[in-house]
Amino acid sequence: MNHMLETTLAGRKLKVEFGKVGMLSDCAILISYGETVVLVNANASKEPRAGIDFFPLSVEYEERLYAVGKIPGGFIKREGRPSEDAILTARAIDRPLRPLFPKGYRNDVQVVCTVVSVEQDNSPNILAMNGASLALCLSSIPFTTPVGTVSVGLVDGKFVLNPIQGERENSILNLTVCATKERVTMIEAGAHEVDEETMYNAIMFGFEECKKIVAFQEEAMQKFGKEKLEPVLHKMDENLEQEVRDYAFQMVKDAMYITDKDQRNVAIDEVRTKVSEQFGEKYPENGSDIADVVYKLQKEIVRTMILREGRRPDGRGFNQVRLISCEVSLFPRTHGTGLFTRGLTQVMTAATIGPLGDVQILDGIGEAESKRYMHHYNFPSYSVGEVRPLRGPGRREIGHGALAEKALEPLIPSEEEFPYAVRLVSEVLSSNGSTSQASVCASTLALLDAGVPIKRPAAGIAMGLVTSDDLSEEEVLTDIQGIEDFFGDMDFKVAGTEKGITAIQVDTKIKGLSNECIKKAIEDARIARLFILGKMQECIPEPRKEMSPYAPRVYTMSIDPEKIRDVIGAGGKTINKIIAETGVKIDIKEDGKIYILSDDSVGANKALKIINDLTKVVEVGEIYLGKVTRIMNFGAFVEILPGKEGLVHISKLDFTRVNKVEDVVSVGDEILVKVTEVDDQGRINLSRKDAMKNEADEEQQSEKTIDK
Repeated sequence: MNHMLETTLAGRKLKVEFGKVGMLSDCAILISYGETVVLVNANASKEPRAGIDFFPLSVEYEERLYAVGKIPGGFIKREGRPSEDAILTARAIDRPLRPLFPKGYRNDVQVVCTVVSVEQDNSPNILAMNGASLALCLSSIPFTTPVGTVSVGLVDGKFVLNPIQGERENSILNLTVCATKERVTMIEAGAHEVDEETMYNAIMFGFEECKKIVAFQEEAMQKFGKEKLEPVLHKMDENLEQEVRDYAFQMVKDAMYITDKDQRNVAIDEVRTKVSEQFGEKYPENGSDIADVVYKLQKEIVRTMILREGRRPDGRGFNQVRLISCEVSLFPRTHGTGLFTRGLTQVMTAATIGPLGDVQILDGIGEAESKRYMHHYNFPSYSVGEVRPLRGPGRREIGHGALAEKALEPLIPSEEEFPYAVRLVSEVLSSNGSTSQASVCASTLALLDAGVPIKRPAAGIAMGLVTSDDLSEEEVLTDIQGIEDFFGDMDFKVAGTEKGITAIQVDTKIKGLSNECIKKAIEDARIARLFILGKMQECIPEPRKEMSPYAPRVYTMSIDPEKIRDVIGAGGKTINKIIAETGVKIDIKEDGKIYILSDDSVGANKALKIINDLTKVVEVGEIYLGKVTRIMNFGAFVEILPGKEGLVHISKLDFTRVNKVEDVVSVGDEILVKVTEVDDQGRINLSRKDAMKNEADEEQQSEKTIDK
């Protein structure tokens, strides 16, 4: 049976239709906002997946180019692997939903959001996030806590809910807030150095709007939701759990109180070995449960240590940042490098400067068609001392790279200020917490080392949280390391400059964050960020004045857009000839701006002259040194500029009568000529006689000056 529900959000209709499509899915809905429509399907396996110790939730965000009336580019005219934006959106949908499923639930759950229509004023990603929550709520899957999602902009000092395209272009904030009716569950933000108080107020503004969407979803559940299936939750043998606990508790506690990470890991490995030997024979089929008890003990002890004793695993204060070191110019041939070390977390970033022709082309459903600043992040197995096959970037690598890119993007100089493409590659060399924010720091160092005139240096820090079971007690931690991330409740990443925040990403493992926690995390992150920026400034205080000698140089000029065809030539013949003669790369923009990239100033200047000559307007009265290209009975044709010929009539070749053109000039001769006329059809008339007269007059005038 078909059902329709609607509400109003930011003055626009939000509609949900279900029962019409996807009849075999547990729940399938069409959710629309304006003319943007997303199809959401939610399904779960009938039985739990055996032999796993995690919740197998899979969220897919499928972009269909027909949604924006495009045919995919490339040889194969169909969508292939997801775009980076699609992967990032899938991660954003997953993060607020995952903690709200019952603990111990092991059934496979899949949510597929397919974008089928896009109006650029209404973002499909926000719509998909709300649709995923609603589809799960209406299904028989044991998910009962609706999550609302909104976007918040900041235009002319005012918060804007779900900004339309024009508002997004003028906004200095791009904030996504997810929340239940009680707490904020996820935050994602990019900003142009927004101060902490404004950011907090923006989050609270979004939180209040999320509550309205949650109320809409609750109403839909009450009216049309399916009866929820009783979940089969994973439970271990209580006798096994108690026996392992009694045997291992003190050994685990002694190990977890070792402040040195390597020594602590060795001690924990020894405990695991002893526990396995002690209980392996008695419980041969419960190896994963035995390991899980040890893990739970580690988590319990660390959390108790922090909440009850006010002590962190490595002995630091709650607001203390680990030891920091910075270094630049590591390698001779890279354009810029930065090495940032914080405790046992270490990231190296290499910056590469390239021509604007190296921009990344985007073939997706979004507004942007290309980007000239790219940030890539690699997380090899050796960074955690493990051995694994090296494969392409996964969702985590793409997400961390995008976060660092978002943090630095507002600081990259404009194309007019710096006409280059910029690529940063962050290599995680050692990982012990917050490598994404370390990559922000390393990348800033690399940009400064490469001579990129960024507005200001940026740094990033990750904040953590430990709460009591009833959420009544909480401790916010600055600069969390791996163990605090694994056993804590929050990963609150903040990047920015001394002036303000440029990026935020918040994940939680609990059912949301208190307002006080958000406010404290933002403020403590500011203090830590300023401390880190001070350390970075000691290493390299400003961009280098000169780029690497191995970095290409860009030379710019502007021409009349109507002259672009003269530079390119038929089938690209002219521009390819210039490139072959000079060895440069040339990028031409539609507005007539030309970028010439060359390692050789001689080649660049030659290309500039050729293009200037090609596009120069022939003016009456000007004298040119031209080359005779053809001889006719009535005169000679002379090329005065590349591709521009004029006629010197036989009567204009000399002061005396000329019987034959060949008596005065030959093909290939270079002669001075003066432009006497450009007619309505663009034909150029030249005079050698007038040019000679001008030259004689100038010599005579010069002699008079000398005599005086």
